[in-house]
Amino acid sequence: MQLWVTVAVLGLLVMGSWAQGVMPTFSFPPCDSPEAKAAALVAQDFLNAQHTHGYKYTLNRIEKIKILSKPGHTDTYLLELDLLETTCHVLDPTPVSLCPVRQKHTTAVEADCDFALTNTTLGLSVVAFKCKTETESEDKCLGCPSLVPFNDTDGLQLIENSLDSFNKNNTLSTKFALLEIGRMASQIVSIGPKYFAEYAIIGTNCTSYDDDICIPQNHTVAIHGLCLAEGSANLNDVDCKIFSPTQTVDPASNATVRIQQLLHAHTFGPRHHPTIHDLKHHKLTALHDPAATGLLSAESDESAEVVVVEPPKEALVVKREVSAPEAPTVVPEGPALDATVMSRKTPILLKPILPAPICPGKKIHF
Repeated sequence: MQLWVTVAVLGLLVMGSWAQGVMPTFSFPPCDSPEAKAAALVAQDFLNAQHTHGYKYTLNRIEKIKILSKPGHTDTYLLELDLLETTCHVLDPTPVSLCPVRQKHTTAVEADCDFALTNTTLGLSVVAFKCKTETESEDKCLGCPSLVPFNDTDGLQLIENSLDSFNKNNTLSTKFALLEIGRMASQIVSIGPKYFAEYAIIGTNCTSYDDDICIPQNHTVAIHGLCLAEGSANLNDVDCKIFSPTQTVDPASNATVRIQQLLHAHTFGPRHHPTIHDLKHHKLTALHDPAATGLLSAESDESAEVVVVEPPKEALVVKREVSAPEAPTVVPEGPALDATVMSRKTPILLKPILPAPICPGKKIHF
């Protein structure tokens, strides 16, 4: 009896040590599967929630996805996504699903991002991401506008004069101040360079155009807007879309709270100075990993991973029975071949037809 108890205890210890050292398994669902798309949209929305300057981003393609599973742990989703900048500023309440994608001829901005998500009882949640943001233009697009740095003198002059013109002519009882430059571009036309500017504005405590010292309104009541201006410094057109602090396209969303938080961050948070870096577009956060998960570093565990994949189908082997003894065969001339000659051929090995790759997925835009 004592011997049986000892053996049982040793068995439990062995099983426990095996469980602790169990290798993780990786599964690879198709990139265009509903599971992959759901995880990608969670990642997209989380990224936009972290991005406080510039424009919203939308999913373009799922490059890779794999799911790490380990007994006793929640599944971890590792994704590589291609996202594109939209024309909706982060202060625009329009849902990103309704935002147009910025096209190549106006210089698109593409983001290649890696995400790590965990799948808990509450659903998928992002724990870390890293992104690389780059511009993409049409090849040999002569005459297309090209981006200029945020500190471009002529571009800044266009913004100053166009905002001054808007403040003179708008019917609202407030004077607006510049909140953020979205982008600036120039184009060569027959009469010289033409400039384009996109920028955000915020209402101030000034009610007259002639007031000099103006303070931005409190974020809970501040009206704000997004302006498009084009022309030269002294001759320009400007169009501004104004939003109230409680305006939202989707009443069920938390867009109102989100916009108020952004307005507060812009006016009272750490100053955002893309001009001092000679940048031409707003970059996404390069690395976000507050818990120091290490999931986005070099995947050192892959050498020991156990991959769950469908086993390859065996090659089809076609054999033909040979009843006659093996002997040198004289192949007759002419197109027709004798059946006996064909029966003595060696077995034919047919390679299996490989399925279409499951990743990357299809591009949504370009």
